[in-house]
Amino acid sequence: MSRTARRGAQRPAALSLLVVVLILAALAWISAPAAAHFLLNVNIRVVHVVHEQGRMRLLVRLPMPYLVADKLGPENAEGVRAPAPYTTNRIEDGEPVHYLDAEALRRAPGGLARILADSLVLEAAGSTLRARTGRIRAYPARIQPPFASLEEAEAALAGPVYAEGFEVTYVGDTVVDAELIFPTRRRHTEYTLRSTLDPGLPGQDETANLILDHATDPPLIFRIRGLIAKPVTVSRSVLEAAWTFIVEGVRHILEGLDHVLFVVCLVLGATALGSLAWRVTGFTLGHSVTLTLGFFGYYPSGAWFVPLVETGIALSIVYAAVAALTSVGHRLTTGVTALLGLLHGLGFSFVLREILKLDSPNLWQSLLAFNLGIEAGQLLIVLVLWPLLFLVAKRLPRGAVVVRWAIALPCILVAAIWTGERAVQLISTL
Repeated sequence: MSRTARRGAQRPAALSLLVVVLILAALAWISAPAAAHFLLNVNIRVVHVVHEQGRMRLLVRLPMPYLVADKLGPENAEGVRAPAPYTTNRIEDGEPVHYLDAEALRRAPGGLARILADSLVLEAAGSTLRARTGRIRAYPARIQPPFASLEEAEAALAGPVYAEGFEVTYVGDTVVDAELIFPTRRRHTEYTLRSTLDPGLPGQDETANLILDHATDPPLIFRIRGLIAKPVTVSRSVLEAAWTFIVEGVRHILEGLDHVLFVVCLVLGATALGSLAWRVTGFTLGHSVTLTLGFFGYYPSGAWFVPLVETGIALSIVYAAVAALTSVGHRLTTGVTALLGLLHGLGFSFVLREILKLDSPNLWQSLLAFNLGIEAGQLLIVLVLWPLLFLVAKRLPRGAVVVRWAIALPCILVAAIWTGERAVQLISTL
């Protein structure tokens, strides 16, 4: 091939590479979270289901914005909307900020409980059960009592609606505990739950929902993410309960772009199937160890540690991408990827700690199921990418080099941006 022909063949590849780089850079740029008047600073919802003679009792903890964010009143002459129930508005830095109206809550807490009761749909044996409201309490999130076990939930619902000693907090920093009672003539081994609440808040689709059914001892835990707009079937099947954590593990690695890019770069640098197996094995061993240790809190408690780990994860992508371009030997890379897997495992553990508490029932089963989900998600990435790279290498040997660079360089660019952003966060904690 002449020099002119080679240049002509290289131009489309270079243009494609530039387009990929620009697209990924744009995605990283626009991925910053949006602002909203109501902030979902607490993003976990817990439901304890208790089966008793003639009724089912639900003890629920959820962020207060879920109940009131979509209930702002009309605008006044100044363009400021009237407060939502149980809230007050203040203008701070030119923006309305929403605070809990503690006095209104103490005077008539039943209205807030009714909002929850009307939004939670429980269906069993082909009929919808109607809820009665019971006790309701509210707490500032920073001093909320534990709610992981049934005993803790019962204790959290004791005492005043909102203690006099509590400071008034932002709505986004307030959690609500409520008791709902569903009369029923029979004990149900299977039922569905769904919620009609849709406050329109950024981050609501990431809400961690735990449903603990106390028909068995220990209770079964079902894990669902988001609004629970679709009915969730709760049964007495251990496998179905574990499956919800497996699904969550798969979703976490596939939706966590930093973890995806790292696995992609591991696959990209593998020169053969054996090399790929060593790399993946190293990563699996590394993150499995720290996922468990990190979940149980065996890491420094300083504010600097989480951003340090996140910065390290970003740097691990840079390393894996550079290794893919420089063909580092697979035995050395296996050891290093095991070390890098330790970082990613800590990242996984931070997410799991937001979902489960150390005193949660069926803790080890949930932990194992979540880890299996991560492995399944990782394997899915490998099974999709490796055959494609193998096919390109077989049919277009020269094109394989272009593909490797076209994938690795955008990964380096995005990871470098993340490294800078996370390093700034790290420095701010020191």
